[in-house]
Amino acid sequence: MTTPTKIDEFLAQRRIAVAGVSRHNGKHPAGNLIYRRLKKTGHDVFAVNPNMESFEGDACYPDLQSIPGGVDGVVIVTRPAITEHIVRDCTTAGVRRVWMHHGLSQGSSVWPEGAHFCRENGISLIAGACPMMYGPNVDFGHTCMRWIMQLKGDLPR
Repeated sequence: MTTPTKIDEFLAQRRIAVAGVSRHNGKHPAGNLIYRRLKKTGHDVFAVNPNMESFEGDACYPDLQSIPGGVDGVVIVTRPAITEHIVRDCTTAGVRRVWMHHGLSQGSSVWPEGAHFCRENGISLIAGACPMMYGPNVDFGHTCMRWIMQLKGDLPR
């Protein structure tokens, strides 16, 4: 399956978790921004952070298994060591789609061995870029990021 198809299928899912939302909006805004954008585009979004009970008035879950009814996919916005733990939890939680975030300024959530793990466990993986660079009504900043990442060869393949 091509990456553009994976992206379209990921964003077509209704129930998406965002692992890595933060109470520190200034220091770690990517997860928070992705959460808000998915909510704005009509997704049922679930915040995941084991150190928070709520996020912007919504319940925040410690892990994927705690989300009532499960989710179709998860966007991961954490350090790679945490990403590994979350991806491994996907097998238990029944999550079949994973997006490991990679931004221009905040570093990468991509777990290097993740592609192999996901392939072996039947999980569709997008390793890199940001969901905010795709879909309807992409803002100017993310349009520019996508263009820059494309020029640098940093978009997921």
